[in-house]
Amino acid sequence: MGDWNLLGSILEEVHIHSTIVGKIWLTILFIFRMLVLGVAAEDVWDDEQSEFICNTEQPGCNNICYDKAFPISLIRYWVLQIIFVSSPSLVYMGHALYRLRALEKERQNRKAHLRAQLEDLEPMLEEHRRVERELRKLEEQKKVNKAPLRGSLLRTYVLHILTRSVVEVGFMIGQYLLYGFHMSPLYKCTRPPCPNTVDCFVSRPTEKTIFMVFMNSIAAVSLFLNILEIAHLGIKKIQKSLCGQPLWPGGPSEDQPSAYNSKKSSVVPP
Repeated sequence: MGDWNLLGSILEEVHIHSTIVGKIWLTILFIFRMLVLGVAAEDVWDDEQSEFICNTEQPGCNNICYDKAFPISLIRYWVLQIIFVSSPSLVYMGHALYRLRALEKERQNRKAHLRAQLEDLEPMLEEHRRVERELRKLEEQKKVNKAPLRGSLLRTYVLHILTRSVVEVGFMIGQYLLYGFHMSPLYKCTRPPCPNTVDCFVSRPTEKTIFMVFMNSIAAVSLFLNILEIAHLGIKKIQKSLCGQPLWPGGPSEDQPSAYNSKKSSVVPP
């Protein structure tokens, strides 16, 4: 499981910048895919070549038949699936961190601007007291730790969900074309240099079948959550359009004028 540490730490950062449905998707990825694959599935497939026995003594026939029966190890296939499905999240995380730094920089610029205003205003003026109150609020706020899901960041988020959905479907179809949903205990091989039709026997076919169905079922659940998350974002977008409220509280949209340039702007929320 040590090999998953880097990917796990990256996805933990993605977890912070995800919606509630996205957090569920990441939990399923961690527990039901990465953990199960690392703890249980590897033990089921560790004998797939050593225990793949054919009823022939012809040199090379056993290896050729194994290559035909298992063009790619399902363990390696599932590892690739997890990596490729997780990769779009890295692009989104990079964009989210960029927006987060931009928000914090805007907040610091706003504080510097307010301090400069205080120096130029008379202490007894109402404008001086207003600027002082706004500056005090900024000073009391905690550091922004989550970028608001709006504008180009929202588009990146939706695009990364669509991309991982397409990748998920592609891997599910690929597994079906390679192995189907059932691991047969007997494989008949006719490839040269085998002299005739050779019977080859797969170890623990029932256990392998259970894991194949399980991993495909988890992939289907993940795909459903992707669709649900897009619907969730669409509903939030409609609510925003009807109510004129922000999609997610937490900061100004990057498509709107910045607080630094607007006299009527409010404090950038944490």
